[in-house]
Amino acid sequence: MEFLKSGIKTVLGGTEPGQQPSAAETVEKLVDRVYSSTLLEDRRDACRALKALSRKYRIEVGAQGMPPLVQVLQNDGQDAEIISYALDTLCNIVTSEEFDEEADNPAVSVNVGEQFTEMFIKNPDHVTLVMGYLDEYDFRVRRGAIQLITSLIANKTRELQELVLVSPMGVSKLMDLLTDSREVIRNDVLLLLIELTKGNSNIQKIVAFENAFDRLFDIVREEGCSDGGIVVEDCLILLLNLLKNNSSNQQFFKEGSYIQRLAPMFLLNSSNGSSDADESAWTPQKVSNFHCMLQVVRALVTPSNQQQVVSACQRVMQKSQLLQALCDILMSSGVPADILTETINTVAEVVRGDRDNQDELSRVQAPSQPPRPAIVVLLMSMINEKQLLALRCAVLYCFECYLYRNSDGQRAVVQTLLPSSATDVSSLSTGQLLCTGLFSTDTLANWFAAVALMHTLVENVAQKEELLRVLLATPGGQRPITLLEQCTSLMQQERFRLQSKVGLLMLLSVWLAHCPGAVKALLETQGTMAYLTAQLCANEHDEREYLVQGMCAFLMGLCIQFNDNSLANQRREDISQLIIKRIGQETFCNKLSEVSRHEAYSRACKQAQIRAKGASELLLDYEYCKLYKGLEALIAKLVSGFDVDGIDLTELTLSSEASALVAQYKGIIRGMDAQIQTLEQSTKQLEQENVELKDQLSHEQSLRAQLADQNTLLKAQLAAQPTAAAATASTPTTTPIATATAEQQTTETVNDEQLNAARYQANMYFAENIRLTKELETLRQQLTAEKQRADAAQESLLATQKDQEDLLELLADQEAKLARYESPTNAVNDTNGR
Repeated sequence: MEFLKSGIKTVLGGTEPGQQPSAAETVEKLVDRVYSSTLLEDRRDACRALKALSRKYRIEVGAQGMPPLVQVLQNDGQDAEIISYALDTLCNIVTSEEFDEEADNPAVSVNVGEQFTEMFIKNPDHVTLVMGYLDEYDFRVRRGAIQLITSLIANKTRELQELVLVSPMGVSKLMDLLTDSREVIRNDVLLLLIELTKGNSNIQKIVAFENAFDRLFDIVREEGCSDGGIVVEDCLILLLNLLKNNSSNQQFFKEGSYIQRLAPMFLLNSSNGSSDADESAWTPQKVSNFHCMLQVVRALVTPSNQQQVVSACQRVMQKSQLLQALCDILMSSGVPADILTETINTVAEVVRGDRDNQDELSRVQAPSQPPRPAIVVLLMSMINEKQLLALRCAVLYCFECYLYRNSDGQRAVVQTLLPSSATDVSSLSTGQLLCTGLFSTDTLANWFAAVALMHTLVENVAQKEELLRVLLATPGGQRPITLLEQCTSLMQQERFRLQSKVGLLMLLSVWLAHCPGAVKALLETQGTMAYLTAQLCANEHDEREYLVQGMCAFLMGLCIQFNDNSLANQRREDISQLIIKRIGQETFCNKLSEVSRHEAYSRACKQAQIRAKGASELLLDYEYCKLYKGLEALIAKLVSGFDVDGIDLTELTLSSEASALVAQYKGIIRGMDAQIQTLEQSTKQLEQENVELKDQLSHEQSLRAQLADQNTLLKAQLAAQPTAAAATASTPTTTPIATATAEQQTTETVNDEQLNAARYQANMYFAENIRLTKELETLRQQLTAEKQRADAAQESLLATQKDQEDLLELLADQEAKLARYESPTNAVNDTNGR
């Protein structure tokens, strides 16, 4: 430190004894020396001094020294030492890191580095100037340029990304530095690229197509894969930046066979009797590396990606044994809890919606005695209250993904609950575990089991009907009760906490949706409707109680929407009357909308994966929110469509005359609908007849053409007969005259007969031709008439539809007037007027 002070005094020319210059004065003299000195050594010494001062007096150096430092970069590029000093000084000025030397300086604010960065990049040429020094092989210059650019990007990411993009060969220069033989340079470039690729798809694509995947995998392999150091983690973070939310790079990664290179990294190695599954083998750095590897896999198959990319990557992961390696990690002992949790989430997304991968997961066996399916072991962890919350959430997500669009898997779970499938009562099944969690005293186990069981029914009406057959034994030898009865009974018990009730309400709602049989079974359960009504009539002020009330309203609405009216006094109109008279339509709709207004709803709608910082955040599930979103408006409109007499509210009027008018309009519209249906049927019949007539006409035309050809042939034969006779008569002969005369007479007798027969046949063809011509003309006339009738029917149909539209407009106007008359303001005005 004394040497540094003496050096600064030497540069400044010394000071008077006992007089200490201020930092600003010192920086000012150094800056002046950089500007005015003609000797390179003087400028170099001044830059060295500014670098030393920049760690403690960053504001003074940055405010005065930035322009001369840029001037040094512009003019003194031939001297590597002074350039390195300038780059290091600028890096100290703009860095967001706080130096130990300036900790006691109150003038240094948190964002001082960001402010100096903004000043530096105000001129884009400055960035281009620094990028140019990446070509310098000198270690100090190249590393200084890399670190300066990294600091600039960290402070002003978007602006620097744009400047690097327009810089000539900017990204290519950085990618070339990954092959630098000096590991320090390579590692610094990794950090720079991590900052550069954040959130910029264009730069991500350029980096990927600059052969980044190959280079990163080579570095990871050289550094020891998951057993490597921090460099492996940096490579994986950069890889994650390139793949996350970038479908182009994901496709390129899959087509380049990089998934196959990723798969071996998940194999658990063993040597000298120890394995990676041993807790001692999982160093903190290895845990970080492994976590990043799992994140890379999830970046390829996350549900938010394009479905075709996800499906293609899932197939490759199955063929490359990557899924098998992940399942081996699941079933290994000694794996850290956070790695196990993330592996479960990764397996979930690898199998989600892919039947082959789902089947492979169902075949995985845990290494226990006796062996058990991996899914059973995972569910045991889910309902175990001693397990970590994150792990239990991951298991539920994995189970949901296993059942997603997997009707066979859903059926297999439901079948384990039916008596006929109980082949081995001593072995635990998925259904038994879910029922155990559903009836447990652990609130979270209730919620997890209810949601898991709900996913066995999603978009599967057949399994909803099958689940109605599930019977549960009761103590004391009483009659068994159905699972649905037990769920409704638990929902009404006071000991069941709110979180448990939310889970049961979600299960029942998904069960009832699009399943009239389940609706009927619920309505037949004693006390259920009374409980739902009481919930909606209660005045609660707690936000969670509002959520339960909204879910009860939704369940009640499902009992109306999917009611087949097969139960007396429990028909759609009956339930609507109960809502109107006991709850009120407006109150019901307000309660119904409480679900979508709750924070848990907006949180659950974002993604299928269950994420919760605490147990209290586990309320709504993604699939339930999707169902609610699709049916909320329909239920609200349905309930609002009835009045106190069970009549459609469009018939609600203020006078009998208006009611009669509306009824008249409706009668006319119904008559027109019937007339339209009749005309449509007539039109279809005429079109059919038209087609048949066209076919018949075509047949007749073909027959006529054949007859015309035959007639022409006969005429040609008749014309040839006299010529043949004349040729016979003129032929010389050596027979006696008498014989010749007799033969001639005989021939004339045969020719006459043939001629008469031909004439007769020609006359017959001619007569048939005339008949067919008349019949063809008749058919043409009939066809024309049928077309006219069809056109008339079409015009009548259009006219009827036009009249109906006019009547509907009149009816809409009438209803608008009635609504205006119903409003309290108009009622008061009318009363005052009278």
